[in-house]
Amino acid sequence: MPLYICATPIGNLEDITLRALRILKECDAIYCEDTRHSASLFFKYEINKPLISYHEHNEQSRSQQILDRVEKGESIVLVSDAGMPCISDPGYIVVKNARERNLPVTVLPGANAGLCALVLSGFKCDRFVFEGFLPKTNKERKLRFEFLKKEERAIILHESPHHLEKTLQEMAEYFGNRKIAVVREITKIHEETVIFPINAWQENLPTIKGEFVLVLEEKKNIEKEEYEHLSLKEQVKLLLDQGVDKKDAIKQVAKRMNVPKNDVYMEAMEL
Repeated sequence: MPLYICATPIGNLEDITLRALRILKECDAIYCEDTRHSASLFFKYEINKPLISYHEHNEQSRSQQILDRVEKGESIVLVSDAGMPCISDPGYIVVKNARERNLPVTVLPGANAGLCALVLSGFKCDRFVFEGFLPKTNKERKLRFEFLKKEERAIILHESPHHLEKTLQEMAEYFGNRKIAVVREITKIHEETVIFPINAWQENLPTIKGEFVLVLEEKKNIEKEEYEHLSLKEQVKLLLDQGVDKKDAIKQVAKRMNVPKNDVYMEAMEL
């Protein structure tokens, strides 16, 4: 029997698949990030299986225990408190070790807060970066922001209520007027999505309560919107005034506005 990596609801307990419920009822044991937290879900669906803790402090030892049981032919399910194990939650080590021991692993798909927030944001979803939780120390956070500042794809972040204001303030310093979606309490009664330019966070701050996911809009579209009110000629002149040579300025404007370089050249001939 395989090791099952099982997604669980991120809020509304009805957001669990029929297959997941069947496997949870048939398995030999369920390893949980917090057995007390998971108990409410299992009580609702009358799942009566041994619950064993599996968290960041015992992940190494529990991983070996789980895989020994799988090797003996037992059916084991791993769940986190909410969403998909391994994604900003424990689980990576047991999957890695299972692969190294050539033991079967499969996934029971389900809810994911980051993807739900991206969909709710209304931003482009074809390419994005999942960043999870930011580092805790100021030095590491600064280095991370410096790196992310160059990222052009949408960025998904998790944040807790007591760090939300600090994170938004820091993001405003690095991302200027790029739009951000602050999504809280996904699938719950008080679900809320607030979208605003990141540098206007103080005037648009939502209720600081519950679980938060932040989605920063992709960079390319923002840059285009900033310059759409200017003609191609005006955009080239702006770059020339900043010290960019004419050839590079034409290339940048053509790329930004998605138009042929020759069109920009013709517009900017007299500059």
